[in-house]
Amino acid sequence: MRLRVCAIGRPRLAYARAGIEEYQRRLARYSTLEVLYLKEGPKEQEGARLLKASEGYRRVVLDERGELLDTLGFRARLEAWAAGGVRGVAFLLGGAEGHAEGVRRAADCLLALSRLTLQHELALLVLLEQLYRVETLRRGEPYHR
Repeated sequence: MRLRVCAIGRPRLAYARAGIEEYQRRLARYSTLEVLYLKEGPKEQEGARLLKASEGYRRVVLDERGELLDTLGFRARLEAWAAGGVRGVAFLLGGAEGHAEGVRRAADCLLALSRLTLQHELALLVLLEQLYRVETLRRGEPYHR
């Protein structure tokens, strides 16, 4: 299953950028992961960009009001989609102002990484770390312990 992350804006925080690059490198061993950085702007324009970039994918919109899964539940959800024939999943991360309502309505899944509001660059880092953790779990590798 192809994974795509559609994020508004490029990471500016050096430590977040370094972590994002590290987990992208790690994930490259296991899956096809594409990270698209989309132009910042008014929330509605950002939303339109996110929806266009995620066409043809199962849309997972990251939002603190979404469903809160643990890592095993996240793994199970991804595996169920893959077993059900889903060819690709796109994770949508809004900019500093969050998502436009139209993006939430277009979601196949609203997912919370935490009930806390996360700065969007940190949310991207947490998402990539969890995707990597799921891959190591699936393969029985020791990272997840």
